[in-house]
Amino acid sequence: MKRINTLKRHRTPYGWIYLFLAPTLILFSMYTLYPIGATVWYSLTNMRSFTSRNIAFVGLANYRALFADSQFLNSLSVTGRFLLMAVPARFVLSLLLALLLNWKRCMGKTFFRTMFFLPVLTTSAIIGVVFIMILDPTMGPVNIILNRLNIQSLASVSLLGNFNTALPTTAIVWVWKWLGNSLIYWIASLQSVPDELYEAARIDGANSWQLFKSIVVPLLIPFAVIILILTVSDAIRVFNLMLTLTNGGPFFATETVEVFIYRHAFQASSPRMAYASAAAAVFGFAFMMIVVIQRIANAAVKRGEQ
Repeated sequence: MKRINTLKRHRTPYGWIYLFLAPTLILFSMYTLYPIGATVWYSLTNMRSFTSRNIAFVGLANYRALFADSQFLNSLSVTGRFLLMAVPARFVLSLLLALLLNWKRCMGKTFFRTMFFLPVLTTSAIIGVVFIMILDPTMGPVNIILNRLNIQSLASVSLLGNFNTALPTTAIVWVWKWLGNSLIYWIASLQSVPDELYEAARIDGANSWQLFKSIVVPLLIPFAVIILILTVSDAIRVFNLMLTLTNGGPFFATETVEVFIYRHAFQASSPRMAYASAAAAVFGFAFMMIVVIQRIANAAVKRGEQ
């Protein structure tokens, strides 16, 4: 009897735990699990809108049509080209800035870190509206500067309205907005390198390049893998900025997969909810693979630190 009373006294109140977890579980189910399940289910039907009736199961027909659709394949190509433009630029540029701002002789470090991080705090919609005015082909400041520099070949071009320049321009705007995010990651990584290693290398006569090549690079490789994956993850989710800047135009030159999904689900005069859901399921699967790779990279970094 004494042992039973002792167990009751030390028993964990699981009921209270479930009660406190209930709001999170309910909201997670409503806004994450249910939308995912509904998207997969819609993609297997002929549903056209939320008000559709007589919805029929069509199996994988939407997926077969999707991969035979030249516009969807174009959206995949646009997304891939955007990644190739934006990810390396943000990755390398943020590293160079972090090395500069982590330099002991650099003046105004706090000011510049703040200035580079401010665009991150600004919403993509606002950034898009501001850059539409900045890049206006008639009265925008960029056009005025190009005219004064006598660069007429670019001054007469609408950077967001031209088929050849729209995607690179949106990539530049995206890099500018999110540069501060990667910059903070790199600075934190650089500050994790012990000062004793630098001092020991300087005593041995190492110069700045040798310090960077032999100490900084090997120690930053695990962090670089994670930062690269996070950058790719951010670049895939470019919907808000792309929709505000170009709405997928001109002539689908900037229509990423997210914009493709939105156009078929909500913008079309005759919505194709099931078709858009199939595209969303494919996009979600690709994004999930990136998350899995990120988890594996995090685990590898932790093993390396141990």
